[in-house]
Amino acid sequence: MDFITIDFETATAQRDSPCELGLTFVKNRQIVETKSWLIKPMYDDFDYFNVLIHGIRPEDVADKPEFNVLWDEIKPLIENQFLIAHNAGFDMSVLRRTLEAYQLPFPSLQYSCSYIFSKKVWQGLPAYDLKTLCNANGILFKHHRAGADSRATAELALKAFDKAEVYSVDDFPEKLRTSVGLLFEGGYRPSETKRVYKNVAEQIVGDPSKHNPESIFYGKTVVFTGTLSSMVRSKAQQAIADIGGILGNAITKDTDFLVVGQQDYKVVGDDGMSSKQEKAIKLIEKGAAIEVISENDFLRNL
Repeated sequence: MDFITIDFETATAQRDSPCELGLTFVKNRQIVETKSWLIKPMYDDFDYFNVLIHGIRPEDVADKPEFNVLWDEIKPLIENQFLIAHNAGFDMSVLRRTLEAYQLPFPSLQYSCSYIFSKKVWQGLPAYDLKTLCNANGILFKHHRAGADSRATAELALKAFDKAEVYSVDDFPEKLRTSVGLLFEGGYRPSETKRVYKNVAEQIVGDPSKHNPESIFYGKTVVFTGTLSSMVRSKAQQAIADIGGILGNAITKDTDFLVVGQQDYKVVGDDGMSSKQEKAIKLIEKGAAIEVISENDFLRNL
């Protein structure tokens, strides 16, 4: 399969401040070329923390073109192609925000996230950042420069595809448990992990002697999203079952409570909300009586 890996470095915390772009091109499962561009951001200042990471300083890009000038060269390279980024939520949002800042239309392309699908291929690793994965797979590179990072991502993706026996984009949902994202004029659809949900209600059985009809959760359908800081999710679900509540896996119009824990910024969208939160809000706007509560509110009502 053919694909292009993409990596941005930014001058500030603002997503529309790219200072370097790297692209690595893979044809017939072989890396054929890596290109990189230094970019003059639309902002004059560089964040100290960003410079510490990538080492690119304002003087390095002072005479370089801005992104809107480079776009005429870059767009034909990625238009209608399949892109892969390690933490695509970041790199694709840099692309979108920068195009929006310069009032340029989005290209049409597909993309995926090697951070997400690496979790399915190499299970049980202590971390899934690019450096850790490359060290585990014997890939050497100079981290946090766009060209080197894009090439390392390409090498990593090829190893993942070989291990998972992935031969086309159509294999991603089943073999990598990852959806393929889309970028198109006027919008986008993120690349996300396709979780396999178990029937929680069949696994966790409440203790009838602990039922509490006075609880706000008694007889109500409760769904959890995110990571709880006070306890593991299974313990919280057991507490609901013991109270006499009903455990739900997904958000529906019959959901009564959505308990929101801490969200993984690498997985959730730009708004910081999980897909369950987004669906709950949409249903609430349509009149559903779903109450979204924090972990603290959940604990206070146990």
